Amino acid sequence: MTVRRAASKVNAEDGGRDAAQLRAFNLERVLGVAMDRDGPFTRAVVSEVTGLSAPTVGSLSSHLIRSGLVRDLGAGPSRGGRRPSFMEFNARHGFVVGIDLAITQSRLAVADLRGELVSERLIPTPKERGPVALLSRIGKEMRALLRDSGVPVGRLLAVAAGAPGAVDRKRGMVVDLAPNLKGWSRVPMAAILRRALGAPVVVENDVNLAILGERWRGAARGHDTCAFLVAGTGIGAGIIVNGELHHGHHFLAGEVALMCMGREYVEKDFGSRGCLETLAGRSALAARWSASSAGDEQGRIGDLFDAARHGDAKARQIVNEAATLLGMATANLSIVLDPSIVVLGGPLMTQSDLLARELRRIVSRIVPSPPQIVATELQETASLWGSLLVAMTEARERIRQQLRRNGRSAA
Repeated sequence: MTVRRAASKVNAEDGGRDAAQLRAFNLERVLGVAMDRDGPFTRAVVSEVTGLSAPTVGSLSSHLIRSGLVRDLGAGPSRGGRRPSFMEFNARHGFVVGIDLAITQSRLAVADLRGELVSERLIPTPKERGPVALLSRIGKEMRALLRDSGVPVGRLLAVAAGAPGAVDRKRGMVVDLAPNLKGWSRVPMAAILRRALGAPVVVENDVNLAILGERWRGAARGHDTCAFLVAGTGIGAGIIVNGELHHGHHFLAGEVALMCMGREYVEKDFGSRGCLETLAGRSALAARWSASSAGDEQGRIGDLFDAARHGDAKARQIVNEAATLLGMATANLSIVLDPSIVVLGGPLMTQSDLLARELRRIVSRIVPSPPQIVATELQETASLWGSLLVAMTEARERIRQQLRRNGRSAA
């Protein structure tokens, strides 16, 4: 008799645990419908999408409304019979932060859980300050931006930060190939920013973020295999294959700056800057034009492109040679990955239509079925938008995890 009672108790506990897990799973499904809808929807829609009964949807919806994840909008107009009750995902249940750490200036932004921008700020990136001091300053600037936006730090759910170089996303740091940001290798970016902001932090390569941004809100929308090629102070590519960001085994996918551009360069040591960047980066072009123009590097590049547009033979030669090298790199990338589109960004690409035009010609000569090659739509904000997408995705996943953990108490 005692054994039967003990067995019954165990079975009841198992049944309760299973019921709690099932409820947590169904809460996730209902929340998923809410997140996927752009606007208001009814409980009937949730039942139709999930296959759950009306009473179950009603109970789960009430739980999500109480938790603040879903907003009850009340009854809508009747189409005959009972008036439908509408609700929507509460995108301001929490907020996310995106950070684009660039060589001369950094962009900070706050967005809601749909990725709608709340506020942004541009700050200089002083080279003379060390990485820890700069990250601490970014943390302070970010807290000030949250305060000015009326967003309590406690409602910040996730942060994503972009940086040049090979980034180990699991450890949250730049591990190699950031020659334009001295002293950043192995700096624990994620840990420093997390201490400053009190929220989970994801660190990602800035060009990877750029292709994510362009696919979400820019020129690569609707493309599952695509690339972003940036050419400026540095040269690099961000790659998406079959809808997934491609990092590579050593986090080096897209480091096209290292491409060897001819057999005469095989034995040469270009360091972490790489062959392509040494030959066709902004510094290389400015150095070749230095005898014809005064001023800083950026000013010389502007003069170079102006002269090329007006037919200067030397300027055209410099631009065409750079375009040939960048075109070869783009062609190689296209042959290996077969993307449907390549987005061009960075100051060298956006300042010179001649360079982009010659690059397209080179690619069409080499690649049998060339991809579309288009200019960035998001310009210098592409990486920032990508960081907001990563942060939003991270925040949503953490909300789902919390629902799973709270499944027992929700039952």
